[in-house]
Amino acid sequence: MDSLALVKSAFALFAIVDPVGVIPLFLLATQGFTLAQSHAAARIAALTVLGVLTLFTFAGEPLLMFFGIRLAAFSVAGGLLLLLLALSMVGAQISPQRQTKDEAQEAEEKDSVGVVPLGVPLLAGPGAITHVIVASTAAKGDVLPQGLLLVPVVLVALSVWLAFRAAPMIARRLGKTGIHVVTRLMGLIIAAISVEMIAGGLGKLFPGLLA
Repeated sequence: MDSLALVKSAFALFAIVDPVGVIPLFLLATQGFTLAQSHAAARIAALTVLGVLTLFTFAGEPLLMFFGIRLAAFSVAGGLLLLLLALSMVGAQISPQRQTKDEAQEAEEKDSVGVVPLGVPLLAGPGAITHVIVASTAAKGDVLPQGLLLVPVVLVALSVWLAFRAAPMIARRLGKTGIHVVTRLMGLIIAAISVEMIAGGLGKLFPGLLA
């Protein structure tokens, strides 16, 4: 995997995870926390993202093989999932794929907000997991390219930690409108990525379809 592919993967993963867009939920989930507790939640959320995405980077291909799913079919399904996520983000809304009402309620009942719902499913949710599985499976079992995919994963986890540590300042500077603008831009990028995934998957499933 060349450096350009790694940069594209990092930007795509950052757009899907969208740590800036999750800042309002982080502030809500950590309301009443001390500064130390807030920083601890940020660290736990980042480590959760790192752990979950690393797991699926290496376990994604064996899972597809176990269930007999072709990468092309998974690309189409994953593209549709990302498209739904993108449409919600363009509307500056939280997609049900990222957090259901029950999970939102659970966030108020648990102290471990860094893991649930911030780490999973808000950040390392279905969209991000789909992206790393498709990218790792495209490496065709080669350990080195799969290992290089950890670079974007680490960078995105680091961005989560930095964004959440600076959440109060970012929220003050951007405001709700600014955060919504960032979320909508990320949604447009994800929509384009999802269309490419769907088109690529359909092209492999039906070679004559897009000829």
